[in-house]
Amino acid sequence: MTVGASEPSDLSGSGSGTGTRPEVRVAGGVLRGSRETGVAVFRGIPFAEPPVGPLRFAAPRPVRAWDGVRPAVSYGPPPPQGGHFGMDALARDAAGDDWLTVNVWSPDPSPVAGLPVMVWIQGGAYSIGMSGLPEYDGGLLARDGVVVVTFNYRVGLEGYGQIEGAPANRGLLDQIAALEWVRDNIRAFGGDPSRVTIFGQSAGAGSVAALLATERAAGLFGRAVAQSVQGTYFTPELAADISAACAAELGLRPTVADLSGVDPTRLATAGDAVGAKTDSWADRWGPVAHRAIPFSPVIDGDTLPVTPWQALANGAGRDIELLVGHTRDETRLLAALDGVLGQVTPEQAETALQVFGPGRDAAHRYREAFPAAGPDELYELVNSDWLFRMPSLHLAQAQTAAGGRAHVYELTWSAPGMGGALGACHGLDVPLVFGNLDRGQPAALIGESPSPEAEELSARMRAAWTSFASHGDPGWPAYDTRERLVRLFDAESRASLAAYPEEASRLIWQDHTFTALPLLDR
Repeated sequence: MTVGASEPSDLSGSGSGTGTRPEVRVAGGVLRGSRETGVAVFRGIPFAEPPVGPLRFAAPRPVRAWDGVRPAVSYGPPPPQGGHFGMDALARDAAGDDWLTVNVWSPDPSPVAGLPVMVWIQGGAYSIGMSGLPEYDGGLLARDGVVVVTFNYRVGLEGYGQIEGAPANRGLLDQIAALEWVRDNIRAFGGDPSRVTIFGQSAGAGSVAALLATERAAGLFGRAVAQSVQGTYFTPELAADISAACAAELGLRPTVADLSGVDPTRLATAGDAVGAKTDSWADRWGPVAHRAIPFSPVIDGDTLPVTPWQALANGAGRDIELLVGHTRDETRLLAALDGVLGQVTPEQAETALQVFGPGRDAAHRYREAFPAAGPDELYELVNSDWLFRMPSLHLAQAQTAAGGRAHVYELTWSAPGMGGALGACHGLDVPLVFGNLDRGQPAALIGESPSPEAEELSARMRAAWTSFASHGDPGWPAYDTRERLVRLFDAESRASLAAYPEEASRLIWQDHTFTALPLLDR
């Protein structure tokens, strides 16, 4: 895996947006990109000033203009981040502090093209993530007639730590700044700023949900796709307590004065250290301690006044067309990474049911609804429901209840890679939606050589996503609370429409309200 730009197919020539070295003019100046397999590509475009020095922990500031023609053929350096999946090493290897950059793929970089725009927000538990990963290459999607945008945003303590003297949700503010850049500049790349769809997965889908809930993002997009919404949002008290623990790893306080001079890689390491021992704070931090989730958006009363579910129930997203869904076996991959796949003890299953289930009788209700389930299945079910499946479904239900429109899907195709043990697991949708079945770490889920079945399923998902971005119709009816029809993406070539298949879980969680996670013991 690399974060560098792929080699353009031809860097010869010069001139306009239709040349082999396409040029466009944006607010900051002139950019020169490359042309790759018929698509104009521009990488590493700054959308905000580097958040370092006096701007450390500040809200993003508009980028200053540059002179001459700026090359845009390499990804910008990713923000400092944690070490999961080797992301810390990738971040260290990419020199520079210009963390806040966007990348654009366009099939027709002409200001009059008027193409729909798809803006991707990557996941990574709000602790890792960078737009330069090969699985996020937007070339194949762009060839389907859309302009694709990806970008970096601050993660970990830099982006989501609750630091005294700094605004909360800096990572989310970065996302809003990137969308403002899209609004102001995407026409130069052939995009229509009035036809912007945001789409994201996991923490990226949690970000999509948060953007639906914040007034600061109003008018920046008209459609949204949320793939496996990560359902964790923190109260300021919980976020502050976790940040204090991270700062204490360095013998410091969680303040701008104490932390602004600390090397960003040391902050990321401190976050990892706390994440590795969150179970020692279980009495204070609750469920996120059991799942080792030290960072999430904060319901701060300003950028995020309420949770996304409450905001949508209040009508905040009524005019936004929504596509939302999840995979069938969300946390099976996480169980494998935790070393408990196929080895969950009855005690571990019971703890999971008590910690993550809705209400005091959750364990009884799960066992009653799934009488044949053993410890592994119960553990997987309640983890998946709490972290991804029910947050996604409830987002659609809140949208629908407020008079908005939501289309719901579930990915049920079992991943053939890794011996086929992971089923339709978390992250499987990423290579399928982008069509990058043979590159990046998620490609391991597809297998060494993508099968015709995988290629065909990927084509169907790409067609649904791009159709939604273009016309607001992914190809199946909107969800309603009577029939609850959802699209199932499986191995069948024909469209599969069925009642929501996780009915037992839906009933267990139907009276649950997802709220900001509190600090339990002060």
